[in-house]
Amino acid sequence: MEQVSPFGDLPYNSYNNYFRRTFGQRVQKVSIDAGFTCPNRDGTVGTGGCTYCDNEAFNPSYCTPQKSISLQINEGIEFHKVRYRRAGKYLAYFQTYSNTFATVEELQRIYTEALQHPDVIGLIIGTRPDCVDEQKLDLIAGLAAQHYVMVEYGIESTSDVTLQRINRGHTFEQSKQAIIATATRGIKTGAHLIFGLPGESREFMLSQVEEISALPLTTIKFHQLQIVKNTAMAVDYQRKPELFDLFTLDDYIDFIIKFAERLNPAFIIERFTGEVPPRFLVTPPWGNLRADRVMVMIIDEMNKRNTWQGKYWK
Repeated sequence: MEQVSPFGDLPYNSYNNYFRRTFGQRVQKVSIDAGFTCPNRDGTVGTGGCTYCDNEAFNPSYCTPQKSISLQINEGIEFHKVRYRRAGKYLAYFQTYSNTFATVEELQRIYTEALQHPDVIGLIIGTRPDCVDEQKLDLIAGLAAQHYVMVEYGIESTSDVTLQRINRGHTFEQSKQAIIATATRGIKTGAHLIFGLPGESREFMLSQVEEISALPLTTIKFHQLQIVKNTAMAVDYQRKPELFDLFTLDDYIDFIIKFAERLNPAFIIERFTGEVPPRFLVTPPWGNLRADRVMVMIIDEMNKRNTWQGKYWK
């Protein structure tokens, strides 16, 4: 008897379907820049930030910390109405830098202001594993008891050598402990991985799937490495291009399918690729294809191979 995908008409556990099941309607994320920084920027654990990072490359134009949280939400809703007319409610997405890197009192004030907006039904909080503690997680757990709340952690890699090379300022063990502590409190927990970081082989990148699959995650995002202008990584790329094994489009489609086949099928895959406006890139994008088009190509190839997320998960 021929096996079929357990996810119906898709070969993976999709974010859109997860939202429909969870909310019963289209829900859109609205990004917010609340003026946070990161401990590897302000000297707490380092300076300079992650070597690949330029927040301007993904931060929407309406996001500036000079504006109040409420004003950013209002402008973000207007911004998204042009493209996502079916969205009925919104999630306040604290995206820029490390959004738990403040006192508990300040976090409570910021999160509460977002949740008081009449069109906001929950929060997504992007942060680092070294920017949470028991008090902060208890605060977030209290909010999660009444609202939809997810904490997203940048894991980026399971290799401590890589994490040091890209100036993350934390270890993979810290990522694991933060994720476990968050999920244990009943908070939805997300993670982010980058494929193609300098010094990592394709074999190593694929081998990470076992450790990642063992984590108590709700969602996961995948990004292919893109070299962004005016970053420390752009300088490294110019000096030592041999350290980088950047994916072609065909190579990436093949790789991400192999990774998805071995991934825990309970994880919701939010995205397979990242998208940076071409004007920010040192390296040319894949024919200027948008992320949604690449996703269709990945789905089509998975269907051709009669494969799906978790098919070879152990």
